[in-house]
Amino acid sequence: MDGAPPEPPEEEPGEIVDPRALDLVLRVGELLLASGETTERVNEAMLSLAVAYEIPRCEVQVTLTSLLVSAHPGKGAAPVTGSRAIRRRTPAYWRLTALHQLVQDASIGMLELDEAHKKLAEIKQGRAPYPAWLMVVSLGLIAASGSVLAGGGPLVATTAFIATLLGDRTAAALARRGIAEFFQLTLAAAIGAAAAALVVAMGNPGHAATVVTGAILALLPGRPLVASIQDGITGDLISAGARLLEVFFLIAAIVAGLGVVVYAAVNLDVPIDVKHLPTPAAELRPVAIMAAAVISLTFAISLAAPRAVLTAAALGGALIWVLYVLARVWHVPPVLAAAVAATVVGTLANWLARRHRQPVMPYVVPAIGPLLPGTALYRGMVELNTGSPNAGVLSLIGAISVALALGAGVNLGGEFIRAFQRVGLGASGRWARPAAHRTRGF
Repeated sequence: MDGAPPEPPEEEPGEIVDPRALDLVLRVGELLLASGETTERVNEAMLSLAVAYEIPRCEVQVTLTSLLVSAHPGKGAAPVTGSRAIRRRTPAYWRLTALHQLVQDASIGMLELDEAHKKLAEIKQGRAPYPAWLMVVSLGLIAASGSVLAGGGPLVATTAFIATLLGDRTAAALARRGIAEFFQLTLAAAIGAAAAALVVAMGNPGHAATVVTGAILALLPGRPLVASIQDGITGDLISAGARLLEVFFLIAAIVAGLGVVVYAAVNLDVPIDVKHLPTPAAELRPVAIMAAAVISLTFAISLAAPRAVLTAAALGGALIWVLYVLARVWHVPPVLAAAVAATVVGTLANWLARRHRQPVMPYVVPAIGPLLPGTALYRGMVELNTGSPNAGVLSLIGAISVALALGAGVNLGGEFIRAFQRVGLGASGRWARPAAHRTRGF
């Protein structure tokens, strides 16, 4: 009835964007991604910090090499955007654990912004829980244990240990000269294969494959493999594609190093033969179970995992080997056996990580170490260079299939645990997960 025009609605009040809060979100995300965390977890942690420190209408974009955070203050004000590039990614699982604790404390209001910045600086400047020499020696111990797992004895384990240390130190010298990582891995794999060829030339062909199996095991990219499968499952396809391409190039570098040495050895009449390659163990031996546990233990040390995780890593390695061997005894194909064993171990590892409120990567990545396909890669290169190209290609495909089955298995275990959880890292429920949204038909 009133002819007066209605009053215009009041404009939404503007919100202040604290630049120090935005900087904290970016720096935590950068350090998480550089330390080896998956894209989904980094995204969840950054959004949790944005909510905790009241960054208005925050949007986060995470890829393998860059981070972008944008806040919209409202009241017609321009958005505030910050970004950071990830130039170096060094796995440091102790730092990963400390950062997750920082995010959890901030999410429940236990850390003021200044305290969070101070704690982040302490984490960034902190040191690994192990001396540098032990982390280098752990690579040699992975190779030695892998040789024992493949059927070798003390002499073979010692040879694999020395070859791996020599390859690692040579690769480190190349890194200081600015040589790309692809060629570092190629040379490291070539040194391990050269040690095997030398063993064959000395009249011990049965021990050669166990030497190179251990040397390759220390080089295989278990960490990016698990992260790539996780990113693909959760819908972060750009990061998943980039990580999977990284895995491909790392494996290609190892295969190239093996191929060059095997080809040269065959042409020099070194009697390398597929008949001398070890076959997967069909029985449970205490020595093999112990070797699998040591592989995972030393794998965790090489990734600078926290000391509290070492026991769980060793038990996970022993368990995944026992499950795999039992499945093979029941005539389950290798790929399916690896997937089943990885799923069981992944479920237990995710449950344990959530129980202790810690990231899951330090638990699952070392545990899959005993099943990484070092022998299959070596078999494929020997077959390719000894007149059996079709069999060689099939062996390489089988090796890659086992590796992918391991990554998918441990992530499937995480999905089982997530189906029964109540909240995520930063109190984000199951429905808030982008990977849970139905997109079929759109």
